Amino acid sequence: MAANKQLLHIVIGGELNDLEGTVFRNPAEIDFVGAYSNYADAKEAWKSAAQRTVDNAHMRYFVIHAHRLIDPDGANICDED
Repeated sequence: MAANKQLLHIVIGGELNDLEGTVFRNPAEIDFVGAYSNYADAKEAWKSAAQRTVDNAHMRYFVIHAHRLIDPDGANICDED
């Protein structure tokens, strides 16, 4: 992988309808934590957000591998999936 290759990751979270699913109760209230140029930084942000909301069982945070959506042909390239 080229050293200057940016692998964009987005961290979001919110309350889910069902603990086993991924449907948000209110998509208008999704918490956009941020966008990160590598997986390691996104994982740290995800961990921090998840720890802040540990008392709410329905709250879940996710790391979205946005670089896969932007460049589907390069989807197999990732720094730490």
